[in-house]
Amino acid sequence: MRYVAIGDSFTEGVGDPQPDGGVRGWADLVAIGLAQAHGSVEYANLAIRGRLIEPIATEQLDAALALDPLPDVMTFNGSGNDMMRPGWDAARIEELMRRVVDGCTDAGVRLVILSGPDPTERLPRGRTFATRADELMGIVDTLVAERPDVTFVDNYRDPEMRRAAYWDDDRLHLNPLGHSRVAARVLGALGVETDLPIAPAGGPSRPGAVEQARYVGRYVLPWIGRRLTGRSSGDGRVPKHPTWVTIEAPAA
Repeated sequence: MRYVAIGDSFTEGVGDPQPDGGVRGWADLVAIGLAQAHGSVEYANLAIRGRLIEPIATEQLDAALALDPLPDVMTFNGSGNDMMRPGWDAARIEELMRRVVDGCTDAGVRLVILSGPDPTERLPRGRTFATRADELMGIVDTLVAERPDVTFVDNYRDPEMRRAAYWDDDRLHLNPLGHSRVAARVLGALGVETDLPIAPAGGPSRPGAVEQARYVGRYVLPWIGRRLTGRSSGDGRVPKHPTWVTIEAPAA
């Protein structure tokens, strides 16, 4: 079994930090789950935080399909960063998504498309994000209806994952529990039976004015600064697993 993941920070694993300073995330957990089911798995992860869908559907896709040997399964998520920037072009998004679908079909690679969970309730400009996300979901629904060989894991319309208990402090990325839930949903779609994590009942209350001001200072203003200066959180970064690495089944 050979599994490759392409995407942005969602797929890289931001929000699920590790003691060595790196990140894990749902895609790594999918690789571990596949290894448990198959004994071992060859795994590559080409995702880089901050990436728009264009480089994901071109550079990352081409690199994934150039791996030797070819992957058996590819997961793909993209356009979350596009939704938060000017120049949203649904027609171009659809064109790029079709490029991924066609590339995998032509290569004989099973494609799993993921939508990211819905963060709009707690995000600045959440209504704009939601409008664009609805357009994206319409594109994906059409693609999947046309191509029954493509698997779709719909996290955006999972109401459970809208709860704050699954989200990191930045309100944009999932925390470890959120990543675990996405991994379980992907593994289930791939035929690997996995318990679906659920957060305890209740959860944090809505932030007050002081907490909201701290949030804006810590996360929103730096994001605006990067946009104004043309920088990305992924500048200078490389994929964490650009070539095949062997993931062995964990000990019981």
